[in-house]
Amino acid sequence: MKRYIWNTFTRFVDRISQTHTFHAHFSLLFTIGTMAAATALSGFYHHVNPTGSANIALIYILTIILISYHTDKYRYGIVAGIVSVFFINYLFTYPFWEFSFSATGYPLTFVVMYFISILTSATTFRMKDQARKLKESEKLIAEAEREKLRANLLRAVSHDLRTPLTSMIGASSSYLENEASLSAAARRDLVSHIYEDANWLLHMVENLLSVTRITDGSSSTLKKTPEAVEEVLFDAVATVRKRYPDLEITTAVPGEFFVAPMDPLLIKQVIMNLLENAFFHARSDRPVECFLTGDDRQVLVHVMDFGGGIAPERLSSIFDAAPSAPSSAADTRRGMGIGLSICKAIVTAHGGEIHARNHGTGAEFFFTLPKEEQHHEPEHPDPRH
Repeated sequence: MKRYIWNTFTRFVDRISQTHTFHAHFSLLFTIGTMAAATALSGFYHHVNPTGSANIALIYILTIILISYHTDKYRYGIVAGIVSVFFINYLFTYPFWEFSFSATGYPLTFVVMYFISILTSATTFRMKDQARKLKESEKLIAEAEREKLRANLLRAVSHDLRTPLTSMIGASSSYLENEASLSAAARRDLVSHIYEDANWLLHMVENLLSVTRITDGSSSTLKKTPEAVEEVLFDAVATVRKRYPDLEITTAVPGEFFVAPMDPLLIKQVIMNLLENAFFHARSDRPVECFLTGDDRQVLVHVMDFGGGIAPERLSSIFDAAPSAPSSAADTRRGMGIGLSICKAIVTAHGGEIHARNHGTGAEFFFTLPKEEQHHEPEHPDPRH
């Protein structure tokens, strides 16, 4: 009987050893090592308490769970369960060092343990397999979202970058063909348009490089550190004021000092994009308001204009980089698609959300930045509404 069991186990080991994959070798070595460790621990416990075979069975069941979880096939856990039954009978059940299934209660005990071992192995492996499939599904969903963003950005690029390029080509062509007949003021005006459009294209390229950083599937590209949100806000407002002297901005921050983990350059870019969007598209007849609100879970950054608002049918898709028909000459020169989609990508990468809504005399964009400590359900406090 002992020789038959040993030969069967040896054939199993030989069959497994013939595989050449890393996972098979790891699974085999892990199974043998874990069973050896369980047997050694059971031997020590049996030496201390010779009548504790029931507890030894628990040690082997725990071992089977570990083997089933860390190996890649059903067979490792099942074989470990079979071997465990024989080890307990041979090593830790009276009469010791021999097989005996004829004693009262032994057959039922070992049959029950055998089926528990098999069920434990199958259940553990199934749970691990379901977790793996769930993880793969999440990866597929994330990849689909990235592909959707890339496709939308490609459409937005063709829409938002084509117009300034065409304008630059037209202005430079007019300058070259009519240089002799143009006045100094006309030449300066053409060069100014070229300069303005070139700066806009540079800004868009910077935006595209930023979104590439956070949509390449690598979590290491986003470097978040605790930053004072007020400082990032003031820095963004100061940069926009230098770039667009005609844009009037008022800022307001609460007395509380808000700190949130972020990539400050990317969040600054989000605020700048929203302010530039208000400057070029809102046609606000009052200064654009930029202010902060928050609670113990998150910080909210608001940019509110006082212009024509957003068409209701666009509110649900305004961050999807889907180009739409321009509503004015300003929209023709400066498309919204790329900038707002990049805002959404950056905020989402930080674990926040971005929204747009109309108020009584214009539109408001706001986004959230989670704080490090989160204890309550998120709210959207806004003392101005």
